[in-house]
Amino acid sequence: MPFITGLLKRLVLATVVSASLMGLAPVAQAQSIVVQGNRRVDAEAIRSYFTGGSQVQVNQAVKDLYATGQFSNVSVRRTGGSIIVAVSENNSINRVVFEGNSKLKGEVLVSEVQSKSRGAYSAATVQADVQRILEIYRRTGRAAATVTSRTVDLPNGRIDVVFTIVEGDKTGVKSINFVGNQVYSSGKLAGLMQTTEMNYLSWLKTTDVYDPDKIAADQELIRRYYLKNGYADFRVVGSDAHYDSEQKGYIITITVEEGPQYRIGTVSVDSRLRDVDGATLAPLVKLSTGDVYDGDLVEKSVDVISRDVARRGFAFSQVRPKGDRDPATRTITLGFVVDDGPRVYIERINIRGNTRTRDYVVRREFDIGEGDAYNRQLVDRAEKRLNNLGFFKKVKVSNEPGSSPDRIVINVDVEDQPTGSFSIAGGYSTTDGLLAEVSVTESNFLGRGQYVRASASRGQNSQGYELSFSEPYFLDRRLAAGVDLFRKQTNQSRFSQYQTIITGGTVHFGLPVTDDLSFSPRYSLYKTQIKLPNTASTPFNDCIKPLAGVTPLAANDPLRLANPATYGANPLAASVRSCLTNGEGSLAVKESKGSQLTSLVGYTLAYNTLDNNKSPTAGIYAELKQDFAGAGGDSKFVRSTGDIRYYREVYDEVVALVHVQGGNIIGFGGSKLRIVDNFNLGPGLVRGFAPGGIGPRDVSAGIDTKTSGLGGTTYFGGSVELQFPIVGLPKEIGLKGAVFADAGTLFNYNGRTNFTPGGGACIAQNVAPRFTQGTCINVHDSHKIRSSVGASILWASPLGPIRFDYAFALSQDKLDVKQAFRFSGGTNF
Repeated sequence: MPFITGLLKRLVLATVVSASLMGLAPVAQAQSIVVQGNRRVDAEAIRSYFTGGSQVQVNQAVKDLYATGQFSNVSVRRTGGSIIVAVSENNSINRVVFEGNSKLKGEVLVSEVQSKSRGAYSAATVQADVQRILEIYRRTGRAAATVTSRTVDLPNGRIDVVFTIVEGDKTGVKSINFVGNQVYSSGKLAGLMQTTEMNYLSWLKTTDVYDPDKIAADQELIRRYYLKNGYADFRVVGSDAHYDSEQKGYIITITVEEGPQYRIGTVSVDSRLRDVDGATLAPLVKLSTGDVYDGDLVEKSVDVISRDVARRGFAFSQVRPKGDRDPATRTITLGFVVDDGPRVYIERINIRGNTRTRDYVVRREFDIGEGDAYNRQLVDRAEKRLNNLGFFKKVKVSNEPGSSPDRIVINVDVEDQPTGSFSIAGGYSTTDGLLAEVSVTESNFLGRGQYVRASASRGQNSQGYELSFSEPYFLDRRLAAGVDLFRKQTNQSRFSQYQTIITGGTVHFGLPVTDDLSFSPRYSLYKTQIKLPNTASTPFNDCIKPLAGVTPLAANDPLRLANPATYGANPLAASVRSCLTNGEGSLAVKESKGSQLTSLVGYTLAYNTLDNNKSPTAGIYAELKQDFAGAGGDSKFVRSTGDIRYYREVYDEVVALVHVQGGNIIGFGGSKLRIVDNFNLGPGLVRGFAPGGIGPRDVSAGIDTKTSGLGGTTYFGGSVELQFPIVGLPKEIGLKGAVFADAGTLFNYNGRTNFTPGGGACIAQNVAPRFTQGTCINVHDSHKIRSSVGASILWASPLGPIRFDYAFALSQDKLDVKQAFRFSGGTNF
């Protein structure tokens, strides 16, 4: 015991001596903490860091003071019974200034740097900010940019931090080269990429900026394209990017190994679930024997089978595809194994990073929720849906263990992006003339995922407005609902004798039946006003309302005799001239003049397998529309239309389109169809003909047959088109060429032909003394097939799709009105 007691005394003495030699006594023995050197930071705030008496706690206090960024130096020493804490404060940043920047605004740069106004100056932070600015410029295509920093001293320990930037020229992707590709050309593969090459449009675009992350994403797009087309062995062997100082741009070289194209040998589904026969799941597979292997369809098959077995009560099921390749026969034996997975439940779904989009907008894209059985396929499906919304710059779904082995936490990390737009667009079309549109669109209204659009348009021959609202999850179900309000006025005196004003609204719904099939019911209520112009240039009603100085009158006409000063200057000469000789509107148009209310219920059944809705190269789009008018209102008819479009890439970037369409309208309840109810077609059915240029026409005396189209109740037609890139033009311009052939017909006028009051016998026209229009019309109604061939230029312009068509009519009816050139675009109205 004496030995141990002596040892303890020596240890205590050594500790005290050691502390004395270091100039520091235990804080517990200090009577006060004295702070020196502080100017802006309160002394009491510094003292608060020294909360303990051990050396470890003192050292930690010093580290914590440094970590605040307020001090360049902190030292601690003992003087008598006091602890002296001497500090040297960093300068305070008055402002952060950027010089020489024009391509990137100062607001953008100040949000990226860590040096902030009213913050503490740190040389290390400023140097890190220099590197951040350089990285921003590199990602915007200016790898040659240089950045330096300096400080400007101000009174009271304040400084300005100045970053001087020399932006340099744009250093984008000069060329993209492929090695090892035989099946698809380098141009085709480059066209699949989001990254593009520099050209004379580089001053307008940013897609030619070199970004390693984007190049990696482009390689995945190429890989998926090969897998979709049967090249199951495809792989990217290597990717190289180097900066060429002579060309002042990056040279990208991607080496690929294509391998052979595989077809499906046999397809099987092996179910290891109790009471689920694999044979009952086999019809759900999207591929069959002999088909070209398609990686996308394999994924769709996994998704469909997973949902089917989940509905049967197997919430933990897992579907694993497997393919046994036979290089000799170039076939893949495709199999799907359905097994019961581990019993894991979702403990929590965390939504992170959404600063604008509401949580429920993200959660509703998941077919599973907290407490449900975890299913990997359903989680992957939700991630795809979130990416397709267009609300986020990025979406990442990850998992982490829950509170117990059978629990899992799903983390959904998103980053909001702008979803609203204000646009002013203009254009020209041969139908509407010059036109302009102002629109405001928001696809994520108030972060609720709702779509809102307001637009107003005005042109030489048309004007109108439209308000649209759409809720993609009506009644908290995957049921889209929306309402459209519209008004459009057209005055196409070149093609018709009347003007129309349509005002109304539509309530519509959208219900997905399968991944490719959708059902969309709707209800529309609108008023159609028909106006018959009666002016000196368009005297279409002067037989009823004579125009002074325009309408010829007989010498003994009562109107002329009663108003000699007004009508005396234009007498009728020997019955050669009358109100009919200067053009008169058809009696069918005059019958429709005024307002007509239409109340109709309809639906659209649409089937869509297109690979890209905006610029399709493969797939089918087919729709059947039916409308039933008569739920109130003045119109009573059943209208049915069908439209089928089939796209296929017949050669590298050459796409064939086969288009078939048809329609029929039938009146019921004893009512005759009015001219506004009929189909009035032209270039939409057969190019090379004017709007309303084909179909039944009024050929009564005095009627201009060029504008006397009455419309028909039945039409059908078809066309074939070949679209191709224009050699020598960069793809990003959006220009393509096309050649086409059209054929179709419109016939069967079922409207009135006798307009005699009371339905009596026809009254002849040109009867003295008024020499006016009769009471019956003669209708020319031909079933002749019209056909044409032509060429087009298609432009995906910034203002919207624009199309130039030049068509030559091969066959026509004698009264058809042709229009060889047609130009439409600017925006959609």
